[in-house]
Amino acid sequence: MKKILVLMLALILVVSSMAALAEIPELTTEPLHIVLWDISNEEPHKSTHEAAVKRFMEAYPNITVEQVHIQNDTYKQDIVVAMSSGKCPDMYIHWAGGPMAEYYKSGFVNDITDLYNTYDHPDFTDAAIAQATYDGKVLAIPYGGISGCDIFYNKTIFEEVGVEVPQTIDELEAVCDKLLEAGYVPFALANSSKWTGSMYYMYLVARHSGNDEFNAAYDGTGSFTSDAFIWAGNKIQDWVKKGYIIEGCNSLVTDNGDDRALMYSNTCAMMLQGSWQTRTMPTENKEWYDANLGTFRFPVDTEAEAKGVPQNVEIGTAVGNAFSFNCWKEDGSVDEEKLKACYVLATQFYNDDIYNKEQMEHNTIPSIKGFEEQVTDPNMKIVVEVFNNASNVQLWYDQYLPASVTEVHKNCMTELFGLEKTPEEIGVEQDEAMAAARADM
Repeated sequence: MKKILVLMLALILVVSSMAALAEIPELTTEPLHIVLWDISNEEPHKSTHEAAVKRFMEAYPNITVEQVHIQNDTYKQDIVVAMSSGKCPDMYIHWAGGPMAEYYKSGFVNDITDLYNTYDHPDFTDAAIAQATYDGKVLAIPYGGISGCDIFYNKTIFEEVGVEVPQTIDELEAVCDKLLEAGYVPFALANSSKWTGSMYYMYLVARHSGNDEFNAAYDGTGSFTSDAFIWAGNKIQDWVKKGYIIEGCNSLVTDNGDDRALMYSNTCAMMLQGSWQTRTMPTENKEWYDANLGTFRFPVDTEAEAKGVPQNVEIGTAVGNAFSFNCWKEDGSVDEEKLKACYVLATQFYNDDIYNKEQMEHNTIPSIKGFEEQVTDPNMKIVVEVFNNASNVQLWYDQYLPASVTEVHKNCMTELFGLEKTPEEIGVEQDEAMAAARADM
């Protein structure tokens, strides 16, 4: 009986050992070189990402990861140029959406569905995996965390001027008028990057029509010249003319922190931006951040609300960033050894306890179930509350639209905020670009 128990225990240990080995792919012991592109140019995430790569290389000393940091504003063009010239990296960041689907259809993304279903990975939120999936195939591993879009404001200035957080767009405009009277510019905007101005456009369209008009413009049953787009464009140009938005916004660069600098100097009272600002601003100016910054969701359009248009469509992403893999041999077959190594790096080191702890410390919430309950920063609490109460989260246009349309859309934001073209004219530009993209799909 005792021998039987010993044999049974030994069998259990063998089976357990096999199961443990099956949790993570066994990687090659031969020398291997991986080229990784990201946009981690700024602290604190630059150090966090480099540390993840370092831990991986310490665990697998035969594998070298060449980590290349690309400037965010030029990244999409850079990755397309790299693909066109046959120099696409083995592992690269993107934001999912339309571009990810294009990269896959062009042959620069490995289908990792089998790897994902076979081996260990974090318990990502359903929304994150949905954004990393196309045509029923898992094509990317999330690593950046959720990103919402809200209005960050100077509580001290609001108190001084005697204004409350606006709940409606009409109230927001009234607040802007009082801020101008008191000598403050209402909104900081660094629109040289173009996608920053798109945030205003997206939110105004969403508040005026929910998702309906954008979806119709995307699939060709509608147009970027429909009511919500014209209303949003006119509203933006009205705000520019009234001085609600900092003069010369098209020459200011968000990657340089030009918009944040206008907040720190108390020149501007508000900034519509992504929730990553709650990570960057405390790093740059913690004393100012703790003393002054507050957050509120983009106000509602009462006219549209009265017509039944949902007012809880928010802008952002459940992924933040994701890695796709471009691991192929010269004969066109999958480079299984390199693909498994990239998968382990993305799932086990970019999403390990150390990485996630550092993310949380810097106000980035991993796209993994349960982390939203650990948020302590008051501004991120509001971001998460808005995100969780959304009926739908519209992915940023510049990430959702096909890459060719994205560039047209971003240029349209320069023309719109620069008062160079009318909302109707930029609507036609976007319609033409979308029609051309659909023809190539």
